[in-house]
Amino acid sequence: MIYLEKVTKEFPNKTKALDGVTLHIKPKEFATIVGMSGAGKSTLIKLINKEEEPTEGDIFVGGINYKDLAKKDVPYLRRKIGVVFQDFKLLPKKTVYENVSYALEVSGVKTQEIQKRVPKILDIVGLSKKAKNFPDELSGGEQQRVGIARALVHQPKILIADEPTGNLDPKTAWGIIDLLIKINEQGGRTVVLTTHNKDIVEKLKRRVISLKNGKVVSDQIGGYVI
Repeated sequence: MIYLEKVTKEFPNKTKALDGVTLHIKPKEFATIVGMSGAGKSTLIKLINKEEEPTEGDIFVGGINYKDLAKKDVPYLRRKIGVVFQDFKLLPKKTVYENVSYALEVSGVKTQEIQKRVPKILDIVGLSKKAKNFPDELSGGEQQRVGIARALVHQPKILIADEPTGNLDPKTAWGIIDLLIKINEQGGRTVVLTTHNKDIVEKLKRRVISLKNGKVVSDQIGGYVI
């Protein structure tokens, strides 16, 4: 599903954010990426989402070699990869329903399909009764659920959750992690989680990929290596 082969990302100031990373995340896998600030997590996510280009190496997602991907096809690729952010990025003047439907509207999806798809997604994330609420009427956990719904509405094969619990209290954070597990196990999607939360990593007991100074220093089930 996601394959990086000897990927290096060097910025103009000669800083290597990633250094010769080889990594394979299988279809329907739940993988957690950990590391201190500056370890290379964010760069890795941006490379997978094709927001950045590698200096060296190859990236394949869903059998597509990124080197062969035309610029005009990048938006279509990104619809296959849902991304959830730490800071929610919701539109404050749109309701929950409108925040999720807007992602489809800008892609040219027909109204009938939007009306069919959005309620199903809101049900998955547990927000059916909050469809008419605005973001400022929601708790932090509910706002993150809207973010997850928006990421899922294109029916992506891959869901990337980039520090999704960073702004949440521990109880609420676990609600989000449980939802991601449900999306992985029941929805059959590949889930890639990045986090600083050691407690979450150790309790998950899933595959943990540890980055340090742009290199993979550990790849194992459970455990937090820095």
